Amino acid sequence: MPRGIPEIAGQRLHFDSESRVGQPETNIMTRTLAFFVLCAVLCVSAAGATEVAGVVVPETASLDSDQLVLNGAGVRKKFFVKVYVGALFLTRRQDTVEAVLADKGAKRISMHFLYKEVGRDKMVDGWNDGFRNNLSDAEFGKLQARLEQLNAMTETLRAGDVMRLDYVPGNGTSVWINETEKGTVPGVDFHQALLKVWLGNMPADNGLKKAMLGK
Repeated sequence: MPRGIPEIAGQRLHFDSESRVGQPETNIMTRTLAFFVLCAVLCVSAAGATEVAGVVVPETASLDSDQLVLNGAGVRKKFFVKVYVGALFLTRRQDTVEAVLADKGAKRISMHFLYKEVGRDKMVDGWNDGFRNNLSDAEFGKLQARLEQLNAMTETLRAGDVMRLDYVPGNGTSVWINETEKGTVPGVDFHQALLKVWLGNMPADNGLKKAMLGK
């Protein structure tokens, strides 16, 4: 069987380079129809998700009563090591940091971990550095207590784990790990500071920043 020809409903499709002499016309029509059905299935599957470093990232997501769209997704790397696939979801697509921060709607940041293990202490250091690097001393001081709430909800994460940060206006930023809610940190100011971990002037990863902005 030629490579690259998949199966449909558990049955392999066989394509001959030439039709056999006397082959029934209905058999040719059946194979042709099966081929077009396969193409349609593949097109529908591709339209509903984006694959990044082997992780399937959906193009849409539901959050509370809002429908979100994928703004962009990319890989967080450190010393050439792929740590996680990060994705940003918004109610409408934005392509600048200023527009994302000014957007008052619901938002989601998801992290699909690729590396074998990222210890809790490394995660906490990452949050602390991200806030310190992108905020003034006064801003950091105002948010420090709430940053400690996020740190307290953080765990050691391993390949296959997913951490999600969901912002709902008027409610705050809910922290989820593998579909378990760990708690909520209040304040739009906190969420904007959290976004700067990826989108600020000193982001965790410049390549990931561009990817999240859809560039």
